[in-house]
Amino acid sequence: MKDLYVVAAIGLATPLNLAVFRAGIEAQLARHPYFSSIQVTDKHDGTPRWTRTAVNVDDHIVVVSNLAGAEEDDDPDKAVEDYLSSLSTLPMDHTRPPWEFHFIDVKTSEAASTVALRVHHALADGMSLITLLVSASRSAADPAMPAPAPPPPARRKGAIYAPPSSASFVWSVWSYLVVAWHTVVDVVTFVATIFFLRDPDTLFKRKDHGEHHRRRMRFVHRSLSLDDVKFVKNAMNCTVNDVLVGVTSAALSRYFFRKTGDTKTRETVLRSILPVNTRPTTSLQMDVDMIKSGKSDAVRWGNRLGYIILPFHLALHNDPLKYVRKAKQIIDRKKGSLEVIVIHMAIEIIFKLFGPKAGAYIFNNVLANTTITFSNLIGPPEQIEICGHPVAYIAPSVYGLQQGLTVHYQSYNNCIKVILAVDEAQFPDSRQLLDDFAVSLNLTKVAAANTSTKSTKDE
Repeated sequence: MKDLYVVAAIGLATPLNLAVFRAGIEAQLARHPYFSSIQVTDKHDGTPRWTRTAVNVDDHIVVVSNLAGAEEDDDPDKAVEDYLSSLSTLPMDHTRPPWEFHFIDVKTSEAASTVALRVHHALADGMSLITLLVSASRSAADPAMPAPAPPPPARRKGAIYAPPSSASFVWSVWSYLVVAWHTVVDVVTFVATIFFLRDPDTLFKRKDHGEHHRRRMRFVHRSLSLDDVKFVKNAMNCTVNDVLVGVTSAALSRYFFRKTGDTKTRETVLRSILPVNTRPTTSLQMDVDMIKSGKSDAVRWGNRLGYIILPFHLALHNDPLKYVRKAKQIIDRKKGSLEVIVIHMAIEIIFKLFGPKAGAYIFNNVLANTTITFSNLIGPPEQIEICGHPVAYIAPSVYGLQQGLTVHYQSYNNCIKVILAVDEAQFPDSRQLLDDFAVSLNLTKVAAANTSTKSTKDE
């Protein structure tokens, strides 16, 4: 993760009060162990390690003034977008803890001002940052109350490999064998991806992996209706994640066939890396409670991730719901595998036996041989207030990966953001790709509504 950073844009519903926000950072963030540490090299064996250091909050604050193009007669949205994109080319001073806040007191179409947190990914993954956000926030409706935590994922009933209790012995044995077979296939595919199995060259595939950390990335985002996603979910009897994967396949397909002019109906398979949080489902609320009680040292900071290779199928379908059905089929198949557990344990063992270079070799090769990084993170279900400022939206992303496209979904306050991090040279029309996500969700919703109406009439 040497060159891997998180950039989280937080839109504020009120103009910036820098003094209040700075005091909140000093009280809430700078005291945490991971955010008050720097990496040093051990004098004895030369291995890197983290050590605590003094934190001067002012060293981590950047106030953006005289932003070019920010006047109302120009395009303030693009001006803020340009500034955030410029962060992907700016070095960070690693003589102090690798995090910083950028304050942009410019009104955009969605926010009165914007705060961007840039942090080295070694300090925190998405769930760690959401934990930190919730612990430092209050309810916007009633600032006397703590911010509502995101609901935990639905608990799986029984073990992932357990057959129904009423199943026959033969069916029970068969269920275990199927899970074992799926796990073997997935693990072998993952290992093959490390060494030689490579995605086809398409307009989504990045070519120059060796220079990826020097390429400028553009961060674009769009608000989608969470109610629309849930409507499709209920109509299709699937999950929110099924719908988002299906909409992503539809959006990528629209962009691909429009750009290439290919009218053939054959499918092209692109693979993504899907990070999976390996913490217990109740860990977020537990960690928030520990932070508030002064026990932040016990919080599981850093990265606690497993990985799944998730395929996306590019195809021309007249029925938009086919993308969701295909997504559900793929995800249900992945749920019947222990891939994430086995891969996570194997990488941990390899890391401990052979050190960080072996882990980096696996991480870099898997990313280089796949096409996309895809993630979905649940945020607070109601509006929150951070450091005295109501939050209008949350739009996190990353840069420094080998891929030229990262797709991230972030839910917050009955809205879901789709955030794309794209290689500017590879995707000069990133806004068109972003439009394809909004259009695909709308087409999927209309198709689901028509299906529901037809079913009602038939009954």
